[in-house]
Amino acid sequence: MIKKILLSSVALGAAFSLGAMVTPQGGPPPVDVGERHGNMRAAQQLIQQAWIKVDSAQQDNNYNLGGHAGRAKELLAQASNEIKQAAEDANHHH
Repeated sequence: MIKKILLSSVALGAAFSLGAMVTPQGGPPPVDVGERHGNMRAAQQLIQQAWIKVDSAQQDNNYNLGGHAGRAKELLAQASNEIKQAAEDANHHH
């Protein structure tokens, strides 16, 4: 039983990591925290808005921002993912 839970956790972690790497190229990170965690959902919405603004800045500057804007988008996607994981942890502890 413990082995099954551990294996599932590792698979889920890998999926989240892959999602964080893929998201910036495919679009803004999703808002996938439910209303139960209103503040965390709001944080994800703000992250999504920030990602869109950074993307617009890249387009306005012909993507000549030294790779920093792209890295910022990656970090925003990572932050959104961490918020999702925090909400899931909170669900498991209640």
